[in-house]
Amino acid sequence: MKVHLASLGCRLNRSEVERMARQFAAAGHTVVDDPRQADVCLVNTCAVTATAERKSRHLLSALHRANPSARLAAVGCYATLAPDRLSAMPGVAWVVSNADKEQAVATVMAGEPSAAGGERPRLHTRAFVKVQDGCDRQCAYCVIPALRGAPRSRPFQAILDEVQALVAEGYQEAVLSGVNLGLYGRDLGLKRGLADLVEALLAETELARLRLSSLEPWDLTGDLVGLWADPRLCRQLHLPLQSGCDETLQRMGRLIGAEEYAARVAMVRAVAPDLAVTTDVIVGFPGEDERAFVESLSFVERMGFAKVHVFPFSPRPGTPAARMEGEVPASVLRERAARMRETGARLAGAFRRRFLGREVMVLWEQRGSDRLWRGLSDNGLRVVTMVDGDSLHNRITLARPVAERGEELMAEVVG
Repeated sequence: MKVHLASLGCRLNRSEVERMARQFAAAGHTVVDDPRQADVCLVNTCAVTATAERKSRHLLSALHRANPSARLAAVGCYATLAPDRLSAMPGVAWVVSNADKEQAVATVMAGEPSAAGGERPRLHTRAFVKVQDGCDRQCAYCVIPALRGAPRSRPFQAILDEVQALVAEGYQEAVLSGVNLGLYGRDLGLKRGLADLVEALLAETELARLRLSSLEPWDLTGDLVGLWADPRLCRQLHLPLQSGCDETLQRMGRLIGAEEYAARVAMVRAVAPDLAVTTDVIVGFPGEDERAFVESLSFVERMGFAKVHVFPFSPRPGTPAARMEGEVPASVLRERAARMRETGARLAGAFRRRFLGREVMVLWEQRGSDRLWRGLSDNGLRVVTMVDGDSLHNRITLARPVAERGEELMAEVVG
């Protein structure tokens, strides 16, 4: 059987798809990049916003149009939220909720003949490793706890074994992913949770680079911050802010205010000055007036983020925010989102330009049709270079950025 795998939304979804790819290959099936070659197309869906729902439906429809004979499997968050709607879509043969996602590969294979000699192309030079699932936080706007369930951590040794296997396979970087990464280990009785895991991975594996995905700001503890003294821990951290206005943060049910957020960022920047801090911001949350928005915008400007993901408020069914008064008109929502995105783009450009003429460590991923090699620095910069007669794939080298190229940096390989 030939299987095409796709993912929408968070890095956790991406890590789950990569694990499914390994499971299909181990069972003798072949993972293909081109959906037109597939017998089955599996989509790990997202439902964090109404836009994410639309993208999930659109991708399933596009896959069906590209290959009408392939059977589709819709799994994950949107499959949990709207199983009947997905079941009615053309080509969809399986709808697998988050509760049954661990058995998704077995479910798809149950109706397929056995195979031998399966192949799995190298999907990335970086591997996404799922370490945790579920969340019990009660942010007023978020539907994820209802879709993903209570926090559950993978066994400590199982994660170490997986990363060791990835190193043996040739991966240079692992990205730790979870619904709420900071909750790792709480259900296992680990006192320092995520800090213990990161420390062990750095001490007990030969992984060249370890990266964290998204972390809630209140989980950025001193024990964890100190680990950035090790250069193998990538200097990039995604800390969702959601708003820079304390009144809005309180209505959102966030656990800390803007100044405490700033203090935690300052703490980690003191250890890793070139750390790229990226964030999420919601605009137009119920009750947000112009004063509150400007306060949030000013705080974002002050923080100097490396990237800002802007989300116009989208009410999720069953959440407290969906029942709140003070709805922001759609026209105002669009205008505020545009202003926040403009600020985010300006901050991202300023962060990139800080590294012109400086040396950065880049993990090179692939060569494009434009003959440029593309890679990622340890602090999240997208870097390109022109190298003839040599393969940079899956190599880490020093590079010196010399010019901006859109949202990328053109660089010279050093040495």
